[in-house]
Amino acid sequence: MDEHKESLRVGAAVRRRRRTLELTLSVVAERSGLSVPFLSQVENERARPSRRSLEKVADALGTTAVELLAAADPARTVDLVRIDDTSVEDASAGGVVRSLVRGHHQMHAQEFVGDHDPGREFQLRNDVLMHVTEGAVEVEAEGRAYRLVRGDTLYLTGGVRHRWRATVPDARVLVVAVAEHIDAVDEPGPK
Repeated sequence: MDEHKESLRVGAAVRRRRRTLELTLSVVAERSGLSVPFLSQVENERARPSRRSLEKVADALGTTAVELLAAADPARTVDLVRIDDTSVEDASAGGVVRSLVRGHHQMHAQEFVGDHDPGREFQLRNDVLMHVTEGAVEVEAEGRAYRLVRGDTLYLTGGVRHRWRATVPDARVLVVAVAEHIDAVDEPGPK
């Protein structure tokens, strides 16, 4: 039996993060644009948020959807993600996001197929690497636009604001990032 088939407890991860930040459901609702009853249902595992809703909650909590999902999933020392494992997939605005690393680890990796919310801006605490395995994408970072095609890789230092979009149907992008809970960023200041 596949032990990962049990449902992720993302609601518990959301509640832990919210309580750590000492925020009320009302504050998270206001920041995310989601309703208090819906957030309560998520926290109590009575509703599973869509990828977009989870991103809104993560933004409101100052984290990422990947981090919330990782905190909801126990870490494994060895974990194989097969290409046909639908438990790691989530439909997203015109595309599919597939987690390639499950659990609370030092690294996260996702494969994006198709497009996602191209207006969404990302600013990850730690470094991120984007590699195009099929098609083409356009990335905006630090006031410049980068066109990436199959085989191209873009590396972004932690803290760089960026957004990206697929420029052809069925583009595939591998995104690998150092987990948010890892203190891998050099803090600015005198040395």
